[in-house]
Amino acid sequence: MARLSSMNLVLVFSLSFMVLSSELVIQSEGSSSDYGTALTKSLLYFEAQRSGKLPSDQRVQWRGDSALEDGSDAGIKLTGGYYDAGDNVKFGFPMAFTISLLSWSVVEFKDNLKAKHELSNALAAVKWGTDYLIKAHPQPNVLYGEVGEGNSDHSCWQRPEDMTTARTAYKIDDQNPGADLAGETAAAFAAASIAFAKTDSEYSSQLLTHAKQLFDFARNHPGVYTSSISVAGQFYSSSGYQDELLWAAAWLHRATGDKEYLDYLSSSGDTGGGRTEFSWNDKYVGAQVLVAKLVLEGQVENSGPWAQYKSQAEQFICNCLQKGSGNFKKTPGGLLWFQPWNNLQYTSTAAFIAAVYADYLDSKKASIQCPGGIASSSDLIELAQSQADYILGENPNKLSYMVGYGSNYPTQVHHRGASIVSIKKDPTPVSCSQGFDLWFNKNAPNPNVLDGALVGGPDQQDGYSDSRSNYQMAEPATANTAPFVGVLARLA
Repeated sequence: MARLSSMNLVLVFSLSFMVLSSELVIQSEGSSSDYGTALTKSLLYFEAQRSGKLPSDQRVQWRGDSALEDGSDAGIKLTGGYYDAGDNVKFGFPMAFTISLLSWSVVEFKDNLKAKHELSNALAAVKWGTDYLIKAHPQPNVLYGEVGEGNSDHSCWQRPEDMTTARTAYKIDDQNPGADLAGETAAAFAAASIAFAKTDSEYSSQLLTHAKQLFDFARNHPGVYTSSISVAGQFYSSSGYQDELLWAAAWLHRATGDKEYLDYLSSSGDTGGGRTEFSWNDKYVGAQVLVAKLVLEGQVENSGPWAQYKSQAEQFICNCLQKGSGNFKKTPGGLLWFQPWNNLQYTSTAAFIAAVYADYLDSKKASIQCPGGIASSSDLIELAQSQADYILGENPNKLSYMVGYGSNYPTQVHHRGASIVSIKKDPTPVSCSQGFDLWFNKNAPNPNVLDGALVGGPDQQDGYSDSRSNYQMAEPATANTAPFVGVLARLA
């Protein structure tokens, strides 16, 4: 069940990592984690989440084609994209955030991905999402934001390949706006346009056109998308839209250099303030970090709203480092702990922010003046590494929270496709209720290993229950793994 929102969840390639100080390089050597293997698996995970007709080079072989009629009720082809978590719904809001974070991982760590022979897989993961988002944006002010419906989907336990639930398509438009959904999708398109700029300039240009149109749509038609797509509210409810507009503007400026996006960032009157998470619901930290980069590089003055963006980005990082004025909680085993429902999505984004900002600082030989002392770029890398190591098994349970990594990992992941025998092994249809009787309630490991999935993770005391019914802990989501791709690429 992808009910992650109940807790109000969340082209310039930087080559700075090529000239890291010896101190920074050493920080990645004191761990037993195999970041390269974990990186490979993290990208495999996105192939397991694919909806639509699978390509000939599909590596996750237990999956098959699914949802081939998506969009037919609206007279539009909406096949493709990703299932968000352990269900079979395509929620556009977290999907766009997933693509934004995958793209950001490529933009910052392209050379790292290339060195590990994973750049093509990372770009393929982005493109599977952007190809779908292009279909979902057939007109400048029309964006399809969901296919399928959470409640009916969650009342069944079926493989995506032979699911029988309704595949209704839901959209926003001029009369039914959703600036948060349009803004997040604009950010995804803009970030992806940078990721593809060097390898496919025509595709990059196409993505940028969609980004500009959606930003204008969002800016001119305010409101939260769940007012228009109410069925999404129980699962991915948005707390506002200003963060998505700033996030989109920051990416559009990075993609184009156009002053209009800087002007929007400086005149919005809202830089976000201090934030307590970076998530699919709250993008302020992402926007703050992108603007902080401009300040560090001297592209904008370190004054006024620009200084506020940078100060607030660094406040978040200081609190992660336990050097701030409002430090975030940590479990006794050392995991950053934000919320009881799917905590690892927040830990993953925090580690990603630390990894990205470490390189921004290092390229300018800068540091952060935290309330609790100076924080160097190596401190930020150490933070990212400590969180990655915990997730990969260096924790009190000696359990990897990445499925398929190491010898001890969750085996009863809350995921429909993974928990039911592959349709290729047994094509006998699994009905809505049969899935619960035969598979969900079966106290046995899933028949299919969901390689690279990051589950929700342990509780505040490092406890974890490997039970399929425990969706707060045992359900993975694309928004968990997407930022972790970047973390692993940086550390590998």
